[in-house]
Amino acid sequence: MSYHTHGGDVYRNKNVIDFSANCNPFGTPKSVKEAAVQAMEEVFHYPDTDCQELREAIGVYEEVRPEWIICGNGAADLIYRLVLGTKPKQAVLFAPTFAEYEQALEIVNCEVKHYELKEENGFCVEETLLDWITEKTDIIFLCNPNNPTGVLLERKFILEVLKRCKEKNSLFVLDECFVDFVEEPENHTIKDMLKEYPNLFLLKAFTKRYAMAGVRLGYGLSSNQRLLEKIQHCGQPWAVSTVAQKAGIAALKEEEYVKRSMDYVHAQRKKLIKNLTLLGYKTFDSKANYIFFQGEEGLYEKCLEKGILIRDCSNYYGLKKGYYRVAVKLQEENEKLLEVLKACRKDGEKWQKRL
Repeated sequence: MSYHTHGGDVYRNKNVIDFSANCNPFGTPKSVKEAAVQAMEEVFHYPDTDCQELREAIGVYEEVRPEWIICGNGAADLIYRLVLGTKPKQAVLFAPTFAEYEQALEIVNCEVKHYELKEENGFCVEETLLDWITEKTDIIFLCNPNNPTGVLLERKFILEVLKRCKEKNSLFVLDECFVDFVEEPENHTIKDMLKEYPNLFLLKAFTKRYAMAGVRLGYGLSSNQRLLEKIQHCGQPWAVSTVAQKAGIAALKEEEYVKRSMDYVHAQRKKLIKNLTLLGYKTFDSKANYIFFQGEEGLYEKCLEKGILIRDCSNYYGLKKGYYRVAVKLQEENEKLLEVLKACRKDGEKWQKRL
């Protein structure tokens, strides 16, 4: 059995509609596939270890200096490298949140303090989080919007956390891999604070935005050159293949694809939440391209029997059985999901009363 339990396991679940992985429902752009194929003509050579052309393209896209950018074999690669490079002794994490943060911290025997998000508060963060950041806090990981809940932190509060981290000499890692899927993402990113806060590291990826999970391409942003050097040295030099670099450069040119798909996801997300609620499921305020909800135990297995793969979230720290996450996909796929969920219900009204 694999140590890593995530969504997207279509290899052991054949012929299903995969709602367990949260990638762009429009699929990988044609230009990205073509760039990947053309890059095969260059695979005789080693990849550029500096990812110079890719970093320059990302710099234009993100409006940050190329020297502030580091590329990796997906965002997860950078999480592990960062932890290995800094070797924190104490960390603060949400519970629930993306599992890779803690799995990376376990490698260096870091003490993890879990700030548990409460269901009665809609899994929203409270001001008390600031009190958890002390002189002993070496690093804090936040995911915005959070995974798996989809709850979005306000920029004002994130800046309070950032300021607190600077005061306590703590490294603040903010995962913005899903921020592109929220409405008005420019109002929620804090990349404009990179210069002022060298203790800030922003994590992003091509995985979700361009449906490139199998390519493995992520990047980090930081004005702290010493930190970037530590991350770079904590891994093999050819982490990003030539194919991934060329595919990434092509993806960054897909402006119309991004706008069209994001508008589509916003509309479909609202419809899905509305219809899940009408079916009697308890939904939460997701602002991302996935929906977090509560349902009866065994729903994962029931859906799988009907050809639908959803994400069972019971293995997230801080969650129990009965919590699930589904991606926002194309309308016809979303309708199929709703049909299956409706068929899986034994007694919708009874369940709704229990909530």
